[in-house]
Amino acid sequence: MTTTSATTTALTHIAQLVTNDPALGEGPLGLIRDAAVVIDGDRIAWVGPSGKAPATDNAVDAGGRAVLPGFVDSHSHLVFAGDRTEEFNARMSGRPYSAGGIRTTVAATRAAGDDVLRANVARYLAEGLRQGTTTQETKSGYGLTVEDEARALRIAAEQTDEVTFLGAHIVPPDYADDPAGYVDLVTGPMLDACAPHARWVDVFCERGAFDGDQARAILTAGVAKGLVPRVHANQLGHGPGVQLAVELGAASADHCTHLTDADIDALAGSETVATLLPGAEFSTRATWPDARRLLDAGATVALSTDCNPGSSFTSSMPFCIALAVRDMGMTPDEAVWSATAGGARALRRTDVGRITPGARADLALLDAPSHVHLAYRPGVPLVSAVWHKGVLV
Repeated sequence: MTTTSATTTALTHIAQLVTNDPALGEGPLGLIRDAAVVIDGDRIAWVGPSGKAPATDNAVDAGGRAVLPGFVDSHSHLVFAGDRTEEFNARMSGRPYSAGGIRTTVAATRAAGDDVLRANVARYLAEGLRQGTTTQETKSGYGLTVEDEARALRIAAEQTDEVTFLGAHIVPPDYADDPAGYVDLVTGPMLDACAPHARWVDVFCERGAFDGDQARAILTAGVAKGLVPRVHANQLGHGPGVQLAVELGAASADHCTHLTDADIDALAGSETVATLLPGAEFSTRATWPDARRLLDAGATVALSTDCNPGSSFTSSMPFCIALAVRDMGMTPDEAVWSATAGGARALRRTDVGRITPGARADLALLDAPSHVHLAYRPGVPLVSAVWHKGVLV
């Protein structure tokens, strides 16, 4: 006797479905009420009113709960070892954050074996997935030698498609007296070893890290190797990062905490996404980015966790949505869009961040009737089920 596996599944009786396609429903989120979604393999096959859903092999009754696209976390640092609890505790007692704390993680990461790093990446990816994150970017940046940066990217690429070379995270202690020599290393042998394992090239363009000229050299070299630029920009103060990101056609300028009117205008007039990382401001008691100012100017905004052991040790996109609404001037609709479709824009992806026919079947079912509850009920684990590439996980 031969059996066949069911390949289509309908989610029905969805109170509110966020499609992120205004052509399919209400407003920018393309909201459909009393909706259904049909999954065929790893793709969305159909969306529409629940009463009109076509026949499928399986059916799941959402029971009047909300469904939205899986979150797209477009900025994280998951390949690391060690712990910085003491640094966090001290900072919460009054010491300001600076880029120098990265060196602690560099030492621990260099000393860790591949199995430790691999297990850590898997742990944090699974942690995010449980909270609805179905697309995850992550970076190197805690090795800062040719061998350790290439190792980090190989390990990351085993578990996610969105991998970023961040050899230019800080100047490591062994090059403290020769930053120009380190830039030469990053743009030469390190880039040669790392480019085959990455899609993106990033640089921490900030005081205490890399200045505008150094950042330009690193990003330009990465582009010549086929990598697409993104920039850690304007986190700790005003600087050239945002303007450089726009000039070089970067996919995103990340942090964007301290912006001039010219920076805002540059972002609004470009395809570069302003990725805001409220976990960093929360964890460092820093000034909040002004999302309202960016949105009102017409810039595209993404939200991401910046999950890293030093300045934002959270993998929770729902938490970041709540912070963005409470402290950054975003509406709940804007924050949800930025955590899904906005993240997809920051990764130049059209197959994720939306629930439309042909998109990848990445969905999050909330234990709530509306996506607004993500901000309305902060800290509550509302994601009750996740489909990733069509599979209930």
